[in-house]
Amino acid sequence: MTNLDPREIKPRLTSGEEIAFLDVREYGQYGEGHPFFAVNLPYSRLELVAEARLPRKTAPVVLMDDGDGVAERAARRLSDLGYTDVSLCAGGAPGWEAAGFTLFKGVNLPSKAFGEVVEEVCHTPRLTAQEFEARRAGGERLVLLDGRTPAEFRKMTIPGSVSCPNAELGHRLPALVSDDETPIVVNCAGRTRSIIGAQSLRNLGLKNPVYALENGTQGWELAGFELERGATRSYPQEIAPEAQARSREAAGRLRAEHAVPVVDRATLEAWRADGSRTLYVLDVRTEEEYAAGHLAGARHAPGGQLVQATDQWVAVRGARIVLTDDTGLRAASTALWLRAMGHDASVLDVDLGAEPGLTTEAPAEAAVPATLPAVEPGGLASLMGEGAALVDLSPGMAYRDGHIAAARWGIRPRLGALGLAPDRDIVLAAPADIAELAAKDLREQGCERLHRLTGGPDDWRAAGLDMAATPETPADGDCIDYLFFVHDRHDGNLDAARGYLDWETGLIAQMDAQESGVFRLGG
Repeated sequence: MTNLDPREIKPRLTSGEEIAFLDVREYGQYGEGHPFFAVNLPYSRLELVAEARLPRKTAPVVLMDDGDGVAERAARRLSDLGYTDVSLCAGGAPGWEAAGFTLFKGVNLPSKAFGEVVEEVCHTPRLTAQEFEARRAGGERLVLLDGRTPAEFRKMTIPGSVSCPNAELGHRLPALVSDDETPIVVNCAGRTRSIIGAQSLRNLGLKNPVYALENGTQGWELAGFELERGATRSYPQEIAPEAQARSREAAGRLRAEHAVPVVDRATLEAWRADGSRTLYVLDVRTEEEYAAGHLAGARHAPGGQLVQATDQWVAVRGARIVLTDDTGLRAASTALWLRAMGHDASVLDVDLGAEPGLTTEAPAEAAVPATLPAVEPGGLASLMGEGAALVDLSPGMAYRDGHIAAARWGIRPRLGALGLAPDRDIVLAAPADIAELAAKDLREQGCERLHRLTGGPDDWRAAGLDMAATPETPADGDCIDYLFFVHDRHDGNLDAARGYLDWETGLIAQMDAQESGVFRLGG
């Protein structure tokens, strides 16, 4: 197994050649500081997500941990799955920093930083919360569109806004704005999607004034205004034929103006057969449209979220990305941004609204063979009376909220620290796939008498098991799967909101020339 010096890894990340730079630490560790281009695949779930994020098993993969040996274990797991070119970052994250490179706080770093660059380069107009509300209170009609996911919109939004995720904005606009004079304002929870959404509409050449709402819902609260919770307002689901035609026309103009490549079915099939390049085929329509029928092998990635959190779908830098939709506008607007972020993205020249032979089956998720004998909640007391140890593998904060009183908390990368005796029965309280992954590590530690407790907290309570909440256990430092970094910024903590916004606006200053150099934006 090869150990690569960070100084060897860093230039490869922007060389144009394929590389997957994976941070296999848990989400909380990753969010507290990681390299700009690192993608998080936590070791606790590695085998469940690897094949979707790393579809070509011969692609070069470099693993980073905390200098604690987790990357070596992760390399063995990937080797078991058939990956053939796996290396380690020498020294892990501490080694990266010791080499003089920055560890960035937060998540979805390239996407977040890109939004800031878009605003700076494109001069995207913006309104503060106070300016927006003053104009609205003065009787001006403004259309406020929330560019986040429907779930985020329901959690909290600005009163009067309408849910319209970013990739849907241009496609759905005729049903939301009937003239070319009404000002359009796009908001999100912070900054990135407000900026990208507004600039996406501006890229279409609208006559309407278009603005980003500065700092989104957080800025709204910081201005002293209240948010609305539980809202259900949304764009109309049906699109009129004339709106479909306008969407197609806009897609053609956008592709031509921004040189967005288009590929046909024959090219797609040739790329699928090309074992030398990684290929991601992503359907950027809504979840409902995807479920109704999509190309076989395509994964769902709503366009707005794909730009916002590209690393949740694409782990291999330098890979080919092909986007699919119906009229071409959602795919083109998404591809435009991905290409500006340095990705090799194209649009498939297929109208999924009229394409025969679509499937409703999503690509198969990773399956972990069942090896652990099941223990029903009613049988737990007997087994523990014989000396069995009970380990709860729930997320750390979920364990705090409620767990079986006799259970210890554990997480896969640190199971060795529990000091479990190999000659005892060990019962794992976790979903089947998580328990099976942990069992691999426990077996390597010599533990063979392993079982899985069925059900969850509600089932355990119903069975009469003694439940407990421990707000301080596990300690914050042990909750490596939870990101405390401004974690309650959406729950009324104004200091956390200020901290988050300062973090995001400060990203450009943190980047070095290599990191900022991947962004390709015109004036």
